[in-house]
Formats: sequence, C-alpha cells, structure tokens
Amino acid sequence: MNDYFDTLEIRAPEVREKALLAALPAQVSHARSHAAYFSDALSDIDASEIDSRDALAGLPVTRKSDLAAFQVRHPPLGGLNATPVSGLAHVYQSPGPIYEPDGRGSDWWRFARAMYAAGLRPGDLVYNTYSYHFTPAGMMIETGAARLGCCVFPAGVGQTELQLEAIRHLKPGAYAGTPSFLKILIEKGEAAGAHLTCIRRATLSGEALPPSLRAWFNGRGITARQLYGTADLGLIAFESDAQAGLIVDENVLVELVEPGGTKPVPDGEIGEVVVTNFNPDYPLIRFATGDLSSVEAGISPCGRTNMRLKGWLGRADQTVKVRGMFVHPGQIGEIGKRYPELVRLRLRVEGRVGDDRMRLLCETNDTPPEGLAARLQETLRDVTRLRGEVDFVAVGSLPTDGKLVEDARAYD
Repeated sequence: MNDYFDTLEIRAPEVREKALLAALPAQVSHARSHAAYFSDALSDIDASEIDSRDALAGLPVTRKSDLAAFQVRHPPLGGLNATPVSGLAHVYQSPGPIYEPDGRGSDWWRFARAMYAAGLRPGDLVYNTYSYHFTPAGMMIETGAARLGCCVFPAGVGQTELQLEAIRHLKPGAYAGTPSFLKILIEKGEAAGAHLTCIRRATLSGEALPPSLRAWFNGRGITARQLYGTADLGLIAFESDAQAGLIVDENVLVELVEPGGTKPVPDGEIGEVVVTNFNPDYPLIRFATGDLSSVEAGISPCGRTNMRLKGWLGRADQTVKVRGMFVHPGQIGEIGKRYPELVRLRLRVEGRVGDDRMRLLCETNDTPPEGLAARLQETLRDVTRLRGEVDFVAVGSLPTDGKLVEDARAYD
C-alpha cells in the first residue's frame, strides 16, 4: 500500500499547476515589495501578469554563482531577503562565502516530505552526520525530523571512532548525511568487527549516489534514498521507493533552462535547474542552481504525480561539490591572489564520487621555495574547508581555457 506525506503529492497534475500559478503573482509582488534586490530586478514587471509559465520565463534569472558578489556589495544577504535579519532564526555561511537565512517557521526548508518518502516515521532515531557548524545542513535535517516526530542524534562530521561508539550504543535505524561518509562508517565498523546492522534507512544528499554505491548499501540491508536540496531553496526534489527519478517538492516551481541562459528547454532535453519558491522570508524568483538535469516523462510508479527530474547530470558552471561542500572557482582565484609567485593554478578533483581527492596544481617560474606547498595546503583548507594536495607543475602545462576548477572524477 502506498503511503504519502499528504494528499498534495497525489493531486491531479493540472490541479497542482493551477495552484502554483495562482500563487505566483503574489509571490512576485511580495519579492518586489520587500526584497531590495528584486525591487530593482523586477521594477518594470506587473506582478499580476505573471500567472503562467510563459510569463515566468520572461523574468530575469538570478544565479546562485552570483550570490557571493551580491552579498559583498549589499551585506549581509545581498538584498534578496524579504525578512530582515532581526526577524530570522539563524544566518549561516557556506563556502563561497555565501550567507543563507533560516526563518522561524517549522521545517523551514521543507525536508520532512523527502525524509518521509525515505521511510522515516515518528519515533525513529535519526543519526544526523551533517554539520551543525557554519553551514545549515545539520539543521535542515534536524527541523525536518522534528516535523516528523523523529528523535535526532546530532553527530556532525569527523571523529569516526566516536561516531562508531555512538552508533553501537544508540542503534539508530536511520542515517542522514553524504553517501561517502556512510560508506566510511560502515567500512570502519566492519574492520573493527562491528557491523552497523541497525541502520536500515538512509537519507542521502550532498553528492552523487552512483548505482554501484547504492548496490553496495543494498547488499548491507540499507535502503538508500536521495534528497536534492540547497541551503537557499530548501527541498527541490526527492526520491521515493520507486527509484524512478527525483519527484519535485510541492512548494516550488521548477524550470529547466538553457545552461547559463534564461530560455526553457524542450521536455526531454538537459537544462539548468531554475527554481521559484514560495518562501516569504527568502523569496527566490527564477533562481538558477547551476545543476543540470532533465525531465523524466510520466508519473512516478509510486503514485506521486508531480514533475520528476532524472537526477544530477552535471554542472552548468565550474562549481563542484566535494564531500558535500561546494567549491567555487572564485575561491581558487582568491588563493592565487594571496600567492603572487604562482603563474597559474587549477584545482583538479579526481577519483570516484564518494572517494574523491582534491589536487591544487600550481605553475611557478622559479623553483618553489621550501614550505610553499605546506602553506598552500593550509590556505586551500582555510578557503574551501576541505583538505587537498598541492603539486607544482611545469610552466605552460596547465590548459589556458580559463578554468580554475576541473571535475575529473569518474561517475558510474
């Protein structure tokens, strides 16, 4: 028997579309009236006329990749917030840096729907390995779990031995975090003779879930389901037990547009995921995530009737996600500014998803002075919050294609 978070998930597609489009003019008007950025960006728009997808497609796109620059010019949130900071619950900082708000409402990021689809129920103990420090991911799971009536262990990241001790003692039935960290915990536990058989459900996000890794989890009795969301937008789409694409959340309107552009692509073609939300605190109109996907035709076999995405199909820009953290080309450029002795540099992400490595490749005219590699490693970690290696390469060996970040990982 199918089990749904609410009846919104199974309403007729035309009923959903009518409801979303009916709410659109008020949200556009709200953004223009209360958020300084949109007051300027939408100054020539008659909000009452934005009542169709065609009309929406005529509005400008705001790109996540531009947020850091907006926030430098107009701190703290770039003028995109409709609720002043004094009225928010938290402000977070993600790599970029990009600052994100958190409102005072229940399940502000709307994660409960995805967690319910992943099999979490009232009374479940959720082992939450997302960070509660600086970035909002830990609280995104926390508030979704609270909405469902779940108990949460706020594990955070790192400290593997302590994590294993806590899991052995608490025996949580559900895990929330990145796929790669769950694999690390399981492998460390197995090596120590402690098989983590208590974990039966996993809500995974922050990085790709290759079919081979899903099968690896299945072989250990773990049902793994993906959640697609961002700190800015909250939940965008989620996976159900049908494992037939990512089902779009009921409280967002998703478009797929030409990568880097504004025009919607025909159904079936790969496009950049652009989202309009209905959040009164942080109203984002045509917000380009930088992620690529395409539409999965038809309705999910699970009975949920909303639009489906085929999953993550790449990036429209140079931004990459490593171990659940975004790395932006601007961060690598910042490292270059701090070290004028570098002629050219490029961050290469290698390995396989879930077992990825960062290498900062650097060209210098002269023999690198002693200690430079160690200083660069420390700077790389400070700027990106991720560890990486540093290699010096011959001048002229790096491509002159303008890229500062290269994703050379294998995806299967």
